[in-house]
Amino acid sequence: MQSIINTEQAQAWNGYEGEHWARNQDRWDAVNAGFNIPLLDAASVDVVDRVLDVGCGAGRTTRLAARRAHGGHALGLDLSAPMLAGARRAARQEGLDNVSFTQGDAQVHPLAPAAYDVAISRYGVLFFADPVAGFGNIARALRPGGRAAFICGAYPEDNEWLQAFAALDDLLPLGGFGAPGGPGMFSLADADRTCDVLSAAGFERVGARRVETYGTWGRDAAEAAAFLLDSGPGRHLTSQVTPETRDHAHSRLTDILRPHEADGALRLRSVALLVTAVRGAAPAGTTDLA
Repeated sequence: MQSIINTEQAQAWNGYEGEHWARNQDRWDAVNAGFNIPLLDAASVDVVDRVLDVGCGAGRTTRLAARRAHGGHALGLDLSAPMLAGARRAARQEGLDNVSFTQGDAQVHPLAPAAYDVAISRYGVLFFADPVAGFGNIARALRPGGRAAFICGAYPEDNEWLQAFAALDDLLPLGGFGAPGGPGMFSLADADRTCDVLSAAGFERVGARRVETYGTWGRDAAEAAAFLLDSGPGRHLTSQVTPETRDHAHSRLTDILRPHEADGALRLRSVALLVTAVRGAAPAGTTDLA
C-alpha cells in the first residue's frame, strides 16, 4: 500500500471495523443495497467506461459497475485489507474479469491522471482528513468531463437506525454521535458545504439531492440490535460501559426496533445525499493535465 494520510482511518478499517464489515459484508450490503441503482444511474455508467470506486469496501458497488461497464473496467480502491480480500473473493466467484482492487488512501493514492471516465462511492468518501485534497485527487484521476456520483450520509434526524441509538442516550456516552463534522458518517451532511468542497477540488456542475431507502438490518429486532451494537460505532460506545449496561442497552434497543419487524425482516429507513459532479478543466492542484 502507498503512503497514508488518514492514519486513524487506516487503523480502524484494518482493525475491528474492517474485520466486522468483512465478516458481515452480505448484511451491510442488505442495509445499503437500495442506494446501488440510484448511484450507478446518477453516474451514468456505460458499457466501455473506466470506473473508479472510492472507498469500495467489500466491492459490491465495484462489481455492479463492472457488470454495467462490461466492455470497460472497474477499479475498487480502499484502505481495508480485510474488506478487499472479500471483494476479490466475490469477484472470482462471480467470474468477473474486468474488475480489480487496490489498497490505498484515496486522498493521496497515486492514481493515473485522467485514467477514468467515472468515479463512484457509496459511503466511501466521508473520511478524508482534508476533503478538498481527497476530492482533488479523485478529480485528477478523471478525464476532463468525467462524471462523479457519491452517496454521503445526511439527515441524521431521519435515519431510523440513528433515531434508535439516540434513545439510548442515558445508557451510552453518545456525546456528538451522529453529528455533522470531522471525518465520519455525516462529515458531508451539509449539502451546501459539500458542493463548495467539490467545487474547490476542481469539479463543476455540482449538485446534491436527498435519497432514501429501507435496508434490512436483521431477521428480527433482537438480531438487528445485536448487529448495531457490534458494529464499529456501537462497539465504541458499549466499550465504555459495564457489561450489565450493555445488556440493558441491547434489551431496550430490541424493544425500540420491534415495531419495524415485518415479513421475517427488520427494516429501517436510511437517508443520504446523492452528490453528482463533472470534472472541470483543471482540478485543484493540477499543474500538467494528462
